[in-house]
Amino acid sequence: MSNNFKYSIIYGVIRPEITERLSLGLIIVDKDNIEVKYSQKKLSVFSKLVSNSESQFVLRILKSLKQNKINNSEEVINYISRYSNNLINVSPLESIELSPTKTNTEWLYKNYIYNNAR
Repeated sequence: MSNNFKYSIIYGVIRPEITERLSLGLIIVDKDNIEVKYSQKKLSVFSKLVSNSESQFVLRILKSLKQNKINNSEEVINYISRYSNNLINVSPLESIELSPTKTNTEWLYKNYIYNNAR
């Protein structure tokens, strides 16, 4: 097991003109293993802030990422982070010096996306 992994934050853009956005999910990359996790509660809040068609579009993108339908790879994630549209943004991949254990990925999710204990 390596001592680091990479992550990217998935944002839903509420008002692109002022870059207002909501963190919806997380992409975790550990070598060839890519995991996508997003918050249903935050997605529900996001859907109340944008039109129904915009909300459905973002949900389809999230599901595609999660089901690996767009051939997830570090190159694809970096491409999406550079050329995302006005509804969904993906941050550039960042390395973190932690072992890619379930505990550490859960900690990252709770700190950047959603903490159920709050």
